[in-house]
Amino acid sequence: MKRAGTKNPVFMLDEIDKVGKDFRGDPASALLEVLDPEQNDTFSDHYLDVPFDLSKVMFITTANMLDTIPDVLLDRMEVIRIPGYTDLEKVQIAKKFLIPRELNEHGLKKKDLSFTSKALRNIINYYTRESGLRNLDRELAAICRKVAKDVAMGKKGKVTVNPEDVQKYLGAPKFVRELAERVARVGVAPGLAWTPTGGDVLFIEATKMKGKGNLSLTGHLGDVMKESVQAAYSYIRTIAKKLDLDESAFDNVDVHVHVPSGAVPKDGPSAGIVMAAAISSLFTGRPVKPRIAMTGEITLRGMLLPIGGLKEKSLGAYRAGIKTIILPEANKKDIDEIPEELKKKLTYKFVKTIDEAIKLILETPKKKSKKK
Repeated sequence: MKRAGTKNPVFMLDEIDKVGKDFRGDPASALLEVLDPEQNDTFSDHYLDVPFDLSKVMFITTANMLDTIPDVLLDRMEVIRIPGYTDLEKVQIAKKFLIPRELNEHGLKKKDLSFTSKALRNIINYYTRESGLRNLDRELAAICRKVAKDVAMGKKGKVTVNPEDVQKYLGAPKFVRELAERVARVGVAPGLAWTPTGGDVLFIEATKMKGKGNLSLTGHLGDVMKESVQAAYSYIRTIAKKLDLDESAFDNVDVHVHVPSGAVPKDGPSAGIVMAAAISSLFTGRPVKPRIAMTGEITLRGMLLPIGGLKEKSLGAYRAGIKTIILPEANKKDIDEIPEELKKKLTYKFVKTIDEAIKLILETPKKKSKKK
């Protein structure tokens, strides 16, 4: 600023959620003085020990997630959440910006290479897993390089990339989307999760065996998620009669709850309803209805609390083939942020309690045939 001769620049601090703390010091505590508009007019650098006015500087920081930013530092920021792109938005951006740029950088023209919309969706769904466009751009560049090589070797004619051609250029799919059809089993329930790369579907699995009433949890779960499972299990036991279960059904039985992809750490408060659905399905013998997913935090009284990241979770559900999403009643206000294209493909149902949710989630019990 001294060299530029101005005191009102814009400073961009990228990836502030990656700031670490070790024996060399804590950068976050130094940033408190820099970013706080109440005290940065007399900021004193510890190296020069000279006060300097930073009050007119515009600081912009970026982050992929807020969890790792210290609370005292986050409190001094105004958070602007920028949601990820939908598949339709990615296809349009690829057509209008990414593909023309990659064609130009690889010495190709429109008459040499084109992509169909279905091929682009194929690349987006099976070769990238992100809320942005960086990896999509890389995959398009990989295809352009291979076509450019063929053109340089004298191959003539326009290349049109169709869905069946994608694997020829990019190899086997890098990501396999969880299928909604996987749910049709007792003790399995699909939940919606928020990740830094967008929304995803998690399938919670529960099983039981003879034992002493123990509850086992696996799948690299965090403390919050573990407590959600314990709260869900306790609540399902209290409403055993409502589920037409004998209270003795929980005696001498060990329950094991597992969240697949055990190598991936998982945590968050919005998995309570999914845990309750998996456990109630296990004990009632009623599978979860097809193409339905849920998200919501629960209390020991069976109430559902609101969740965040609804747009990303809706995108994850749509990609997995989900048709209906069960949400807490308090999230009705967030429906406005959902793109119209998703609202047309998904049905949202709002509930206040676990009891209401279970009626919507589980298959209707089969009536026992009466013998004459």
